[in-house]
Amino acid sequence: MRWQGGRQSGNVEDRRGMGGIAVGGGIGTVLIAIVVMLLGGDPGTVLEQAPAAGGAPPAGQPGQPPANDSARLFVGAVLADTEDTWNPIFQQMGREYAEPKLVLFTGSQPTACGTGQSAMGPFYCPGDQKVYIDLAFYDDLARMSGARGDNDFAQAYVIAHEVGHHVQHQLGIADRVDAAQRGAREEEANALSVRLELQADCFAGVWGNKTAYQLDPGDVEEALAAATAIGDDRLQQKSQGRIVPESFTHGSSAQRVRWFRRGLDTGDVRQCDTFAADQL
Repeated sequence: MRWQGGRQSGNVEDRRGMGGIAVGGGIGTVLIAIVVMLLGGDPGTVLEQAPAAGGAPPAGQPGQPPANDSARLFVGAVLADTEDTWNPIFQQMGREYAEPKLVLFTGSQPTACGTGQSAMGPFYCPGDQKVYIDLAFYDDLARMSGARGDNDFAQAYVIAHEVGHHVQHQLGIADRVDAAQRGAREEEANALSVRLELQADCFAGVWGNKTAYQLDPGDVEEALAAATAIGDDRLQQKSQGRIVPESFTHGSSAQRVRWFRRGLDTGDVRQCDTFAADQL
């Protein structure tokens, strides 16, 4: 992926090494979220229900990263690409896109949704409209997907997926799903979560379509391998030795690939209505 030399987003907050240990939420919340993650669920759901840790997190200073901090520069370039993708799309809708912040952290981090932990992987917090990621996750992603080389487009896909959740929040989709899940049976709530996650995959594909001019041979395959590696069926088989479809919260590997591919091939947000789809 040819990202070097591109525009850097001013919305990156680098809190790496700041030791953000929070007291809110408690160790019980952290352990539950980790279990949810291992079973293929969304740890952000648990975090959202936890009390905020000491109120809002401190504001970070984006600044200009050192010239040799390629990881920080990569994240800034990818986030800028998502901004350049979604600002025009929202303008076409007659809406204003409120750009999310992206927080880099190590270990743990207080958020408006509770305590974020590296073990939970990247997540989006609607409470503060920020994406949180410990870049060590990329090493785990490479191992899970069997990646060779830099795996940069797959890494960018992860950011684009979380930004997709921000888009859902901006459009009110996430709130409607949350309302529908209240009082619903667990299986029904999980099914709604799957549709929400697959739509975020499709939104990530829309971003991929708009940045296709930056792609190198093999980049798309990298992202598809990553989508496959984090499918609920793959994660459940690995963590518990069996697959329980009714407990899926993100979708199967095939579904995640299919919806990412739909956004990537069409570049059309209207093709990402997973809630109207008869078959996922």
